[in-house]
Amino acid sequence: MTSRLTSQRSDKNCLKRDLSMNCSTFPSLVLALVLLRFCSPTTQNFSAQNTDQSYTTIQRVKRDWIWEPLFVTEEETSTMPMYVGQLKSDLDKEDGSLQYILSGEGADSIFFINEHGKIYVRQKLDREKKSFYILRAQVIDRKTHLPIEPDSEFIIKVRDINDHEPQFLDGPYVATVPEMSPEGTSVTQVTATDGDDPSYGNNARLLYSLIQGQPYFSVEPKTGVIRMASQMDRETKDQYLVVIQAKDMVGQAGAFSTTATVTINLSDVNDNPPKFQQRLYYLNVSEEAPVGTTVGRLLAEDSDIGENAAMNYFIEGDSSDVFGIITDRETQEGVILLKKRVDYESKRKHSVRVKAVNRYIDDRFLKEGPFEDITIVQVSVVDADEPPVFTLESYVMEIAEGAVSGSLVGIASARDLDNDDSPVRYSIVQGMHLKRLFSINEHNGTIITTEPLDREKTSWHNITVTATETRNPEKISEANVYIQVLDVNDHAPEFPKYYETFVCENAVPGQLIQSISAVDKDDSAESHQFYFSLAQEATNNSRFTVKDNQDNTAGIFTAVSGFSRQEQFYFFLPILILDNGSPPLTSTNTLTVTVCDCDTEVNTLYCRYGAFLYSIGLSTEALVAVLACLLILLVFFSAIIGIRQQRKKTLFPEKVEEFRENIVRYDDEGGGEEDTEAFDISALRTRTVLRTHKPRKKITTEIHSLYRQSLQVGPDSAIFRQFISEKLEEANTDPSAPPYDSLQTYAFEGTGSLAGSLSSLGSNMSDADQNYDYLVGWGPHFKQLAGMYASQRSTRD
Repeated sequence: MTSRLTSQRSDKNCLKRDLSMNCSTFPSLVLALVLLRFCSPTTQNFSAQNTDQSYTTIQRVKRDWIWEPLFVTEEETSTMPMYVGQLKSDLDKEDGSLQYILSGEGADSIFFINEHGKIYVRQKLDREKKSFYILRAQVIDRKTHLPIEPDSEFIIKVRDINDHEPQFLDGPYVATVPEMSPEGTSVTQVTATDGDDPSYGNNARLLYSLIQGQPYFSVEPKTGVIRMASQMDRETKDQYLVVIQAKDMVGQAGAFSTTATVTINLSDVNDNPPKFQQRLYYLNVSEEAPVGTTVGRLLAEDSDIGENAAMNYFIEGDSSDVFGIITDRETQEGVILLKKRVDYESKRKHSVRVKAVNRYIDDRFLKEGPFEDITIVQVSVVDADEPPVFTLESYVMEIAEGAVSGSLVGIASARDLDNDDSPVRYSIVQGMHLKRLFSINEHNGTIITTEPLDREKTSWHNITVTATETRNPEKISEANVYIQVLDVNDHAPEFPKYYETFVCENAVPGQLIQSISAVDKDDSAESHQFYFSLAQEATNNSRFTVKDNQDNTAGIFTAVSGFSRQEQFYFFLPILILDNGSPPLTSTNTLTVTVCDCDTEVNTLYCRYGAFLYSIGLSTEALVAVLACLLILLVFFSAIIGIRQQRKKTLFPEKVEEFRENIVRYDDEGGGEEDTEAFDISALRTRTVLRTHKPRKKITTEIHSLYRQSLQVGPDSAIFRQFISEKLEEANTDPSAPPYDSLQTYAFEGTGSLAGSLSSLGSNMSDADQNYDYLVGWGPHFKQLAGMYASQRSTRD
């Protein structure tokens, strides 16, 4: 019988106490050479087997057996089956009465136990697939099949061997590190894996080493971190291939190894300044080149790349006024541009100082020196055949208005600055109206007038003068000439408008009746000043006076009282106006004063009305009489029109519009051309007017006779006129006729034709009696008609 005791600790004292006990009293299942016992402070029921196989229970300290794992080396194929270990019970007398049973993972298939309790493995094992197996062992009696001891669990571990090579799973590796990085800078880390057991031996312990890459790089043996071993310059070499080896078993003999390639690229830093390849450059530019022309390009080379090679160009010194420089962002070239026109005759060479400076500077390398360079550009001006040059860009000239034709206005002068000094021809290129006013001497540029000028029409004239080389007519230059027409006092002052002036019959002396002013078309150098007075011929017997206000205005006052319209209706005052021009001019303006039928205050509307009557020769009483007559005539004509409208009575006053607004629809069909009573027009009559229906006369027979007679008579025949008269009488008396005038149309076919009438009304024979054979001879147009009648006749026959 077996006792199982569980313990959480193990010490030598407990082990000694346990060993001091009589082991024969407590049988247990043992594993040869690998079984240990441990002591536990807990208690449990202990079972023991006596000689007659009866069981008794005693109280004792609990103990349990702890199995150490069994081991099987993986990939072992030397001897199969291979012995693993042995299980043996203390009750086993080796007489074959006990049987060992193995259960759990791989029992019987991988592991088996013989009758002596020895455990064997049937096949080779792979730790990487399964690293341990959990099994249970039990001892039973062969006869009774009863357990001699409880089953016990144990583990068989698969012992690892070094059968896997290390592997770099993430290779190949690519890393980037800035150039000129200090020694010890971390570049990247490589990691290898090993499928062996890392907890057993050194099979999975890896060691890293550098196969290729010295002396620039190093690798940490345990971590695989690659570091810089020295400073490197990208401009010398920008890429390195480093080979790293990973070896297991800490590099001992028989270890597996693998390698990985690491591509290390050096990224650029700005550690190089720009550099011009020449200290002196030569460029040319034509003096004809316009502003903005590209003079040339310069390139300061920089060993760096990308932004570290980006640079800006500058022009230093006085040349910056004539030349400018910009940077081409794509090529990093400096483009020299022309900021101002150059002139070969004034300066033939320009020395330009150009500086190139890195756009982005790394402060770590400032100690290496300034990141800039300077060069000199010699720009030569190339001579060109230029057009003539005017002495001024524009000219301003003056001439007095009214100057006689041929008067000198001014001179526009130009000359050819080239070496050959070609003669110049002048002309005016503006419109014909300016050419009629001015002309220019084609040899010396003298401008004269061709007719007098009037400042009041146009005070400024703008003309364009061209200068053309005689030897090369394509070389033309222009200049604007502004001509101001100076004012001359040639216009006398005058009233600015017509003054409507009234004076009352009862006006008192000294009463203001009008304020006047003046205007002058001339342009005075100073402000205009006008002086007002009565003309000399009106000062003696005038009934009015003029008072000058000294502010370019004047007042008209009455000198006497008692004005009479019957005696004099209008007064004409000659007003003398003098200006302050040089020479001064005067003008006489007539002011018309109208006498108005008022007390002292003028009512403008009333006075205008009185003046109008006076102008047409009517008094107020006569005008009232005329208006009264017109009113009477208007009333008379209105009365006549009203009476005529009352006399016009409609036939149906209560339903005037009903006939025009009602529509009667008929859906029945007539009986043909002989049916003259199918349509009853009486339905159109209003419901409110019902008159006795007078039946229409049957006129069929009459139409027959009259139709035959119409074949022999014309429209002037008495028979035809009688027929028309009867139809007119019938229409007038017909109650069913429309209640308004209507046009009645009657057909008159004339005196007959050779073909005769096709109407059945004029025929005494029926269709059956007719012979239609002649239709065949009428041609193809009547072929179908002839066939129809021919078929009818054949049917009747």
